Order: sequence, then C-alpha cells, then structure tokens
Amino acid sequence: WVLRQRQVLDSTADKNNKKLWSQLIATVDQCTLCSLHESRTQTVFGVGRRDADLLIIGEAPGAEEDRKGEPFVGRAGQLLDAMLASVGFIRNDVYIANILKCRPPNNRDPLPNEVELCEPYLKTQLSIINPKLIVALGRVSACTILKTKESLKNLRNQTFQYQGIDLLVTYHPAALLRNPNFKKPAWEDFQMIRDKYLIQD
Repeated sequence: WVLRQRQVLDSTADKNNKKLWSQLIATVDQCTLCSLHESRTQTVFGVGRRDADLLIIGEAPGAEEDRKGEPFVGRAGQLLDAMLASVGFIRNDVYIANILKCRPPNNRDPLPNEVELCEPYLKTQLSIINPKLIVALGRVSACTILKTKESLKNLRNQTFQYQGIDLLVTYHPAALLRNPNFKKPAWEDFQMIRDKYLIQD
C-alpha cells in the first residue's frame, strides 16, 4: 500500500511538473520584459531531458540559435556534443540552456537588467529538472550566474552552489575553437564531471 501511494504521488508530481513546464515555455515564448524581444527571431528555451542529472548553461543564444530556437547548434554546439561523447554521453542525456532566452544584439554580453528579468525562468527550469550538477560554460556564463568578476582560471576546479545545486565552471566550446590548447583541460573537466556526478551505482 505504501509503495502504491508513493507511485500515485510520483505520478501526480510528474503531471504537475509537465503542466508547469508547458506554462513556462508559453510564458518565455511570449516574454516582453526586456528590449531583447524586439530583435529576436524566436526565444531559445532550452533542450534535453526534463529529469537530466546534468544541466549545461551558456550565457545567451547566438545568431544560429536565434534562427533555430535551440541552444548550442553552431560549431560550438557541435564541439559540445563531441565533448559529451568523449565521456560517454549524448546531447539528449543532459539539459542545455542559456541564462538569457533571447539573443543580445551582435552577441554582446548580457546586461545586468536583462539577467535580472530573465534569470527567474532559469531558476524555475532548475526547480523542475532538479539536476545533480550545473556546468557553466565560459567566464561570462559563470560570472553572470555567480555574480563575480573572477577569472575563468580561478573559477575552474572549484565547486559552487546555485539554487542549492552544485555548479562547476569549464571552458566555453567557442574558446576551444579559438585556442585548441584548452581542449585537454576541458576534457579533464568533463572526465571529472562524469566520474564524480554521473556514474550510476
């Protein structure tokens, strides 16, 4: 009887989460809170498993993401897929999102007021997904979410907390395209992520 009650509660919670998720997508899609809605082609909500153990986050959509409505779909996205594959995962195993859901003009960094208005959407996504780990890709993403001005070098190899969830910082795939010397430490970061957080008992 206890097991049956637990199954009923789990099923009810899942239905509630699906409803909340759908409502959140609709709200983001229609959002006009900041001026970025004026220049976007479409919003970029995020992709992946709604129960993923790993949530990967960048700072904002680029031009290709704005066109397709999906994060990390250009060359950097292809490299991210390869980085995941190198430790035995595929894109569909994780959840991928950005702090901002709309593309800033000319791919500039997010402005503080844009983050303030858009971050609640990310926090709601996190509350539903409840991942084991967040990985912030690049200094801009990490500094924006952690409200710090530290260098990427100082942020790597540390465990932070965001919304009560462990957060690690590694290189943005675009940085690896510009400087292949970063590929080895980035691969080491992903190996650690796999071994510490994603290997199932």
